[in-house]
Amino acid sequence: FKGKIPVYFRGDSTLIDETAGLKTILRRFWLRLVYRYIDIAFYVGTENKKYYLKHGLIEKQLVFAPHAIDNERFYDHSGIYSEKAKKWRYELGFKDSDKVVLFVGKFEAKKNPLLLIDAAKKLPELKFLLVGNGVLESELKKYASKNIVVLPFQNQSVMPIVYRLADIFVLPSKGPGETWGLAVNEAMACGKSVLVSDKVGCAVDLVKPNENGFVFKSEKLSDLIKKMISFKNKTSEFGKKSKEIIENWSFYKITNTIENTI
Repeated sequence: FKGKIPVYFRGDSTLIDETAGLKTILRRFWLRLVYRYIDIAFYVGTENKKYYLKHGLIEKQLVFAPHAIDNERFYDHSGIYSEKAKKWRYELGFKDSDKVVLFVGKFEAKKNPLLLIDAAKKLPELKFLLVGNGVLESELKKYASKNIVVLPFQNQSVMPIVYRLADIFVLPSKGPGETWGLAVNEAMACGKSVLVSDKVGCAVDLVKPNENGFVFKSEKLSDLIKKMISFKNKTSEFGKKSKEIIENWSFYKITNTIENTI
């Protein structure tokens, strides 16, 4: 199609997990050849843009079309999600005064949920709620205690309630392959403060340090704990900022951008 009709491309690859070596050199050479046939690439965020630039595309070929979820589905206009979450919190044994840290996703090495078990042992004053399933499920359940609760995978229709069980949403991924982390979008649409590792693709775009959350050094327990303590009593304030930020990362923004470009 090159030279006959425009070729548009959209993906979410990043350079976050890239390591120096022969494989990287060969891969870059091959991808630069592939991207020569692209007229316009829609980049989803800062890290994705860096990836395209590294593989031969130039600024005028790049158009921002943000990674997004259906924000409206997670908003709580009637307050019913918050009501159900409050009741569920009580059933889980959480008090109103408890600060709950939530992880949602696959229980797999890439997501690094075991790091939260180590954090829970160091921070008994916090409650940790892990929701999902995967190969690490049995290992995580071994550590269930007074401040660690593990719940199975939940249907998508329940997720707007699940996020509202928490005060802080955390994504401690170590990769490789956490190109974005759409669960962060979902948590922010639910008005939650966020804490993510620097291996999460959306970190640089969605997490504004000391405004709606923090970014910690991947796999570094001490930094994770330090950042958790830094939230103090700001989780509600941070959550409001999260919702404000995520409004600009919407389906409408994606479709509008693509339509205008075409």
